[in-house]
Amino acid sequence: MHLHILGICGTFMGGIAAIARQAGHQVTGCDANVYPPMSTQLEASGISLIEGFAADQLSLKPDLFVIGNVVSRGNPLMEAILNAGLPYISGPQWLGEQILQHHHVLSVAGTHGKTTTTAMLTWILEANGLSPSYLVGGVPNNFDVSARIGQCKLARPLFVIEADEYDTAFFDKRSKFVHYRSSTAILNNLEFDHADIFPDLAAIQTQFHHLVRTVPAQGRLIVNGDALALKEVMQKGAWSPIEYFGNQGQDSTWSFEGLENDNFMVKKLGKPVAKVEWDPLANVAGRHNQMNALAAIAAAEHVGVSPEASAKALGGFKNVKRRLELVGKVNDIAVYDDFAHHPTAIATTIDGLRRRIGSQRLIAVLEPRSNTMKLGVMKQQLPESLAQADLVFAYGAKEGKSALGWDLHEAMMPIEQKAKTFDQLDALVNAIQAIAQPGDHILVMSNGGFGGVHQQLLKALA
Repeated sequence: MHLHILGICGTFMGGIAAIARQAGHQVTGCDANVYPPMSTQLEASGISLIEGFAADQLSLKPDLFVIGNVVSRGNPLMEAILNAGLPYISGPQWLGEQILQHHHVLSVAGTHGKTTTTAMLTWILEANGLSPSYLVGGVPNNFDVSARIGQCKLARPLFVIEADEYDTAFFDKRSKFVHYRSSTAILNNLEFDHADIFPDLAAIQTQFHHLVRTVPAQGRLIVNGDALALKEVMQKGAWSPIEYFGNQGQDSTWSFEGLENDNFMVKKLGKPVAKVEWDPLANVAGRHNQMNALAAIAAAEHVGVSPEASAKALGGFKNVKRRLELVGKVNDIAVYDDFAHHPTAIATTIDGLRRRIGSQRLIAVLEPRSNTMKLGVMKQQLPESLAQADLVFAYGAKEGKSALGWDLHEAMMPIEQKAKTFDQLDALVNAIQAIAQPGDHILVMSNGGFGGVHQQLLKALA
């Protein structure tokens, strides 16, 4: 079958393209911006890419158009598809119906930590010889690609997937994860996010409960017992066995005891069952990663991997790119890149680096550019999330798609003694260069490219 994928260069749709190609389909695709690394990864798989959404792509005459959620009404190719009455389907629905229904699906949902936890769980299964299929919404450093069909020999092969709560497509406003037919579902945490599509936390909780409704009775729910919002979801009803994880909930099956260097002892029903010792170079720091690992260990046990075997595998885990990733070091000044963009993720990322560097100076460089941030929903929480940073440099463009709809300087007033705001990238780089000194750690946080500021900083500091 010939599939033509609209919005193919996003991590998720690119993953679907790679999986479809491995499954034997002819795959072509288009996107507004066709650029590396996704473009090169797809082209290496034999997938032809087209820049833009011109209506003349109908001449390819594919059997089916697969629609990514970046596509909206008014898109010229989508309008042509609709006018011609041609067959189309969303990416998540195609994946669920054509691939996932033949697998034991282990899905990882939650506001934070989805990508890292998915990568951890995939690596645990891989290291224990199970060769799972997977789709990770990032670049996992233990693997060459972000998605693949594995060689799992089980009667129901394993498929690990990052289960996003964002909507499926312009014509399907359910969360993506309701299409995934999960047998093992991790609910990692839950906070208000995606203010562009959800009016409040309750609306997201409804979608999470839709996921819970799809897990079979012989499946398993791995739920963060420390998250009140998830407890409220479970109170709506569950039809599968539940195992809670965390240190706060009285009814948690899985808990942990922290050790030195963010290593930890895994406990099941209060008894030690394994010890996780991270690779010091793996960029895995902070309590949030201990919780991510605990969830992955619990999920792996559901498919037959012992906690001890999982813990051993995690000793060889390398974190996903853009997760507290050391980009470079010049004149004893380290520059890191992280994907954090929600206040909770910002706080936990800073906490993870603070644990590692102790009292050395931590300079936070922030670009609040997510759709939720642009709407200003989280602006009051930003100052508190930056509490453990010694200095803060915040950037908000005045014009263009990345422009904020609120006053960044005003939002930073509660921490004005240590925070500076900028609307010009050059000015921000120059200001950091002027104050940086040997021993500093510069943590850059954004869910976008941030204008290549990491390399600009390294060049300026050199």
